[in-house]
Amino acid sequence: MVERARARSHEASRVKAGASWWTRRRTGRCAPDGDTKGNASSRSAWRRGRAPAALAVLTAGLLAFHRAVPNSVGRLGSLLEAFLPWLGLVVPVLLGLALLRRSATVLVALLLPVAAWTYLFGGLLLPEANSAAYEVVAVQHNVSDENPDPVGTARALAGAGPDLIALEELTPRALPVYEKALATDYPHHAVRGTVGLWSKHPLTGSRLLDIKPRGLTKTWSRGLRTVVRTPHGEIAAYVAHLPSVRVGAGGLASSRRDESAGLLGKAVAAEKLRSVILLGDLNSTVDDRGLAPLTSRMNAAERGFAFSFPAVFPVARIDQVMARSATVVHLRTLPATGSDHLPIAARITLG
Repeated sequence: MVERARARSHEASRVKAGASWWTRRRTGRCAPDGDTKGNASSRSAWRRGRAPAALAVLTAGLLAFHRAVPNSVGRLGSLLEAFLPWLGLVVPVLLGLALLRRSATVLVALLLPVAAWTYLFGGLLLPEANSAAYEVVAVQHNVSDENPDPVGTARALAGAGPDLIALEELTPRALPVYEKALATDYPHHAVRGTVGLWSKHPLTGSRLLDIKPRGLTKTWSRGLRTVVRTPHGEIAAYVAHLPSVRVGAGGLASSRRDESAGLLGKAVAAEKLRSVILLGDLNSTVDDRGLAPLTSRMNAAERGFAFSFPAVFPVARIDQVMARSATVVHLRTLPATGSDHLPIAARITLG
């Protein structure tokens, strides 16, 4: 009698143990081979971090399809594109989070924004390619109408040894200073309104370029077109300063800039000379669709980010050197001057 009771008790214990093992296996706390800890860790590594993984996918989508972001409300598309390279900062943040949480899902998802960013901007990080024998070096700088040291600014720009120097925000008081400081090395120059071009080579056909947007009643002359007679042929040089933009509660206010960019684009399209160089403060990055009338007709830099604004902590390159039937092979920033912009220097291969 006692032995039968013991047998029944032993059998009940075996059934209970089996049920407990099966429950642990179904809930992921026990592997078939008994390695409960390893199996749980493997499964949770793929389950953790779903929200950061979704953020990585969203970042990749914004990089790859930024043109799909509408501009109808607050010009959000242009605002995104003005700071598009900085979306790459999401990657190291999420990478640190993935390592901290040991999330395989986030690590895999991060491949998408890395690939998108590399496709868009990776080429700008490459070293400068060997340039051809025929080239022009040009410097572009918004010198600021509040620059306290125009003499020092002029000397700094000339010290880079460019063939061309384009300046914006020239004031009647500062203009004679720049003319005198640059006269020795740059005997040829043309100024229209607040923009000017200094050249080592002769200039001809200089004229005002009308890029004034509608609604402006005050004097506004920010465009110049001239022809540079280089040893390698004639180049049509355009200097422009597009209207400023503002970021507020309603988004990006850029309608005047976009209108002025359209007028400038039409002028470039009508230019009869084959080689064209555009230098200026365009108040926008080349990724911004607001500059599409120009970027659709001209080449941007192949190498170099050259963030130029603001000078204290540059976050965007709104000063541009672009070309048609020529190649801007490299851009770099020069040391700060008395302006709130940094100067940029471009190496341009003709042909």
